[in-house]
Amino acid sequence: MAKISILPENLANKIAAGEVVQRPDSVVKELMENAIDAGSTLIEVLIKKAGKILIQVIDNGEGMLEDDVILSIQKHATSKISTLEDLDAIKTLGFRGEALSAIAAVSQLEIKSETHLDELGTIIRVEESQVNKEKGSFSKGTSIAVKNLFFNTPGRRNFLKTDTTELKHIINTFTKLALSNPQIAFKLFIDDELTFDLSSDTLAKRIEQIFGEEMRDALIHVHEETDYISLTGFIGKPSLLKKNKGEQYL
Repeated sequence: MAKISILPENLANKIAAGEVVQRPDSVVKELMENAIDAGSTLIEVLIKKAGKILIQVIDNGEGMLEDDVILSIQKHATSKISTLEDLDAIKTLGFRGEALSAIAAVSQLEIKSETHLDELGTIIRVEESQVNKEKGSFSKGTSIAVKNLFFNTPGRRNFLKTDTTELKHIINTFTKLALSNPQIAFKLFIDDELTFDLSSDTLAKRIEQIFGEEMRDALIHVHEETDYISLTGFIGKPSLLKKNKGEQYL
């Protein structure tokens, strides 16, 4: 009979990472949400080989101080909540403090960050729990590069779908976040080619930017408020009817 034993920390981290990082688009979602929460006005997403080789998100947000950069890769480290009561008033997209720790466990991670108060920013490189830190001068904001996703968990890597399928998931995630934040400019580069270049604008204009100008006269604006909820958005006229819900975004 096998004896019960406590797993080594590095193995436990890799297993736990599977709850957060299921495929490349999971990383894109977590990093883009962090960039949005940082108050960015421009977010750039760089993808190589469907995110299997590189996922990089660059923002011009508030950046992180040196101590925060180092803390950011620790489990349950977050700036977004600090008390139990905060859970009832969450206004950010992320708050659990699990994403970067999970990503670092299954990739080669590089974080560069500089605040508007810093003369020099901080860069850390993480691989297999080893952390190297340097100081340097970068653009204000944060750049997070996730390289060789699942390089140390080949079983997980083998379960990824084709590049075409993984890219569809990435583009869908990018589109959802870009639609819900039209006040932010977004760029998406796939294998060094600019795929989306979205300037900050109204929601109606953002829909046109993503789906084409033909949407301009095919949308109906909806808005309703009650004491408990406010709903606003656009629905398509019957001319846009499709057989599936692939372009329904909430």
